[in-house]
Amino acid sequence: MPAISHVLRCCAALWRRSGTAGGALRGLALAWLLLSAGTALAQRACTANPDSIPGQRPGSAPMPPVRVISPDPTLPQGPPPPGTTNPGQHSTPGTSRKPVAGIPDSVLVKQAQQDSIKLAAKPKGPIETTVHYVAKDSIQFDVTRKEAKLYNKADVNYGAMDLKAALITIDYAAHVMTAEGRRDSVKHKVVDKPVFKDGAGQYAAGKIAYNFQSKRGKITETVTQQGEGYVSAQSIKKAANNDLFGVRGRYTTCNLEHPHFYIQATKMKVIPGDKVVTGPFNLVIGGVPTPLGFLFGFFPMPNKSRGSGVIIPTFGQAQDRGYYLSNGGYYFAPNDNIGVRLTGDIYAGNAQTFGGYGVTADVSYLKRYQYQGNFNFRYTNRPGIQILSSASLNTSLDYVKPPSAQTFWISWSHTPVARPGGGRFSASVQAGSSSYNRTNSLSSRAFLSPTFSSSVSYTKQLRYLPINYSLKLSQSQNTQTGVMAFTLPDVSVGVARQYPYQWFKLKARPFYDQISISYNLVAQNQITNTVAARTLDGSVPLLGGSTAGSTLPISFKNIGSLLRNAQNGMQHQFGISLGSYTYKFLHISPGFNYGETWYARSLDYKYVDRAQAVRVDTIPGFSRAYSYSASVSLNTTFYGTLVRKGTHKIQALRHKVTPSLNYSYSPDLTRGSAFQKTYFAQLNANGTDVVRDAAGNQIAGLRDATGVFLDPRNYSRYQGFLYGAPSSGAVSQIGFSLQNAVEMKVRDDKDTTGTNPVKKVSLIDGLDFNGSYNFLAPAFNLSPLSVSFRTQVARKLSLISNASFEAYQRDSSGAMLNRFLFQQPGSRKLLRLSSASFTTSYAFNPVSGKKKSVVPRQVAPANDPTLGGVGPPAMYADYVDFDIPWELALSYTAGYTTNAIPLQQRVLNARLLAANPLLALSTLSATGSVKLTENLKLTYTTGYDFHSSQASLTTISFFRDLHCWQVAGQWTPFGTYRGYNFTISAKSSLLQDLKYNRNRNVQYQ
Repeated sequence: MPAISHVLRCCAALWRRSGTAGGALRGLALAWLLLSAGTALAQRACTANPDSIPGQRPGSAPMPPVRVISPDPTLPQGPPPPGTTNPGQHSTPGTSRKPVAGIPDSVLVKQAQQDSIKLAAKPKGPIETTVHYVAKDSIQFDVTRKEAKLYNKADVNYGAMDLKAALITIDYAAHVMTAEGRRDSVKHKVVDKPVFKDGAGQYAAGKIAYNFQSKRGKITETVTQQGEGYVSAQSIKKAANNDLFGVRGRYTTCNLEHPHFYIQATKMKVIPGDKVVTGPFNLVIGGVPTPLGFLFGFFPMPNKSRGSGVIIPTFGQAQDRGYYLSNGGYYFAPNDNIGVRLTGDIYAGNAQTFGGYGVTADVSYLKRYQYQGNFNFRYTNRPGIQILSSASLNTSLDYVKPPSAQTFWISWSHTPVARPGGGRFSASVQAGSSSYNRTNSLSSRAFLSPTFSSSVSYTKQLRYLPINYSLKLSQSQNTQTGVMAFTLPDVSVGVARQYPYQWFKLKARPFYDQISISYNLVAQNQITNTVAARTLDGSVPLLGGSTAGSTLPISFKNIGSLLRNAQNGMQHQFGISLGSYTYKFLHISPGFNYGETWYARSLDYKYVDRAQAVRVDTIPGFSRAYSYSASVSLNTTFYGTLVRKGTHKIQALRHKVTPSLNYSYSPDLTRGSAFQKTYFAQLNANGTDVVRDAAGNQIAGLRDATGVFLDPRNYSRYQGFLYGAPSSGAVSQIGFSLQNAVEMKVRDDKDTTGTNPVKKVSLIDGLDFNGSYNFLAPAFNLSPLSVSFRTQVARKLSLISNASFEAYQRDSSGAMLNRFLFQQPGSRKLLRLSSASFTTSYAFNPVSGKKKSVVPRQVAPANDPTLGGVGPPAMYADYVDFDIPWELALSYTAGYTTNAIPLQQRVLNARLLAANPLLALSTLSATGSVKLTENLKLTYTTGYDFHSSQASLTTISFFRDLHCWQVAGQWTPFGTYRGYNFTISAKSSLLQDLKYNRNRNVQYQ
């Protein structure tokens, strides 16, 4: 008891000495801790000054803290003074704990004698680490209630926990901290609301109570961000494992204080970084509850380490399939390098059709610094039409369900990371049923792009050899004609250009240092479902086979026919370049090429007298055909320049001309092993064997033993093969071309610095003439003259024109005669227009620059409607641009082709012009967009075909940005695929299933 009395006297002295309320509070807190310990640690000497200063009211500035001896750390403690980093042991000012030299410490000796047994360590108290706290106004301690209060901008940091609020109360007896805000009388709202941070996240609330011993808490009127979403609730309890249990909670991805939409549930559990699970919920939009909801909610939160989980399906309704659940399934992530998404669709059907179904398997994989890819397989089963409305469905026992349409689609992409010296494996696969995109997609691009191609390749450059090789598998498909072609495989080997003088280590000399040799090998095996017609020269009858081509369906039962129809072969190409030489202004480049083609079979022809037809047999075995040619090219470039001196707007004009000549020769190889001479008789109308030419004149020929004329013809042994056969006639051809370009330099009035006083403007990008003449051709030695013109005006107007002129006469039926136009009596023409095309386009918009879509590609396509289909098209990623207020792009294309009636006669005769239109092609197309408001944009695509007098595919689409929502729609007013669709959905990928789709398409009505 004497020790306790002494402690109380010391505390009283501290109270009188303290110049501030903060010092008095610290003295009382120290007194309470010493009383709780019940020990005799009081010092005999008290250094406190008995002179006292009256305590100030709470909220005044505190005085510097008094340094006192800290109590036993295992007992409950109050927070340390502001700025103290570790409330450890401190000495009383003016005293020393160092013993006097030569005098033994009786206390230490006594303790050494008594501590014969090592005592067990005492358990730690509720406060295990340093507590940092600060307040802008004041800090108040209540010794009786064992609590401390921090006023105005209070902040308490305890380990990983941080709490900020207008008022923080710490109850050391209950180990509870409470925090709340304060009401602003001017703004009439609560400010400085509590903000609580710990390892699991951050929470903003109206009031927070936290037990720092059990690490549990209760939060009212809270808002916390979890991943991309925000969780708010009237009351939330925080468990020790950081799980949150909420009552009357909301979940949304809108970051506004009053969100545009949210999911409202009576009960909610939040596992930070993992998922949000709710009880019965409904969707609230704009503060108005909607009937959209479910018995429970499950919303996963993606984080850096992916995890497996259930994919909640999307509920909706489609005009052609009725109510449906789509894209529901399971996501399996065995590790961070691979993810498998298995989803399915099921449809209830409507009054005309049974419900269908579909399945999708999507595999994504990634290996850092090596490759990444995605594989997708989709299968749909569409029901037959008009079955539920049949009157015999419930009355007839012989009712048979119409067959359903089964379609599939496979896509695969694989992209490697380029590495020096290593091979490169890449893949781009798009293949499936011909009708898949027409029945499962709303994308106009899928409707207008009937051709799809796929390729899988591996290429490698050998490190120490000048050799590269590649292995490729490719496939092409036309969804309209049903024609498919596979190349399995396509092997190529190339040798880089080699210089022979380097092989023999010779010194470089001008006459041979440019001689080089190159080699390329190509081997292919092609399989197609197109069966070619069996004809010779278009008129010679064949024994067996069809005179018309056909297309085989791709199915297992036709595999044998497809393999027999396969074509394969190998080509070798040797190129010898003699270099490039310059003589004054001329550049001369001679060269020589030799090639061989290898096949595993050949054809044999034999005339059958009785059948009056030719029999074609396929002979297995190795067969080869060769070809060679020589060429030389001559070209130069010259300029014509006009320069104007002075301050004229046009400073200079330049005309660039590039003429070139090339000559090539290849011999006639019809006498070689690649061709076979076949004799057969030809009967006239009277049954007499006779041979006549194209003009009907009887020609001399061979006769057989009976005197019948025989017609000798050479036919290729490789007709219809993969690489065909060498040229059947000699070629001695000279080709010519003339390229023109016109540019000018104009003064730049915008340049005030003088660094770029003039700028270059292109007047004619290209005006080219091309043609050739074959000296050894039996007829029509001169090829048509082709002319092309292209230019661009003001970077917006584009003009492209192509034309072809012929120099030979035509008869009344349109057949070409081997006579020049100038040889016709009374004619002075040298050339006649045979075909022409013209294309022009112009873009109107007030803003120019690089476009970028306002819709994220990873968000918008997932929310697009697909008529209840499985594959979502990217409808808006290409043209939604809110930076441009409006734009309009017009394009016109016209084409002309000659026929039997000359152009002049058709123009002058209205009746002939109506029966034979001047233009074989004439289309006008328009695309554009209009920004109606800051977040609403309208886009359109339309066109008109003047030749067929029909409008082309027309679509009108709109996009509305609603902050955290997006609304999109598309309307096709007429045509085969007329209809509309409408979608409203959340932007966040977490809540992309919260959407409403409305689709209507007359194709299935």
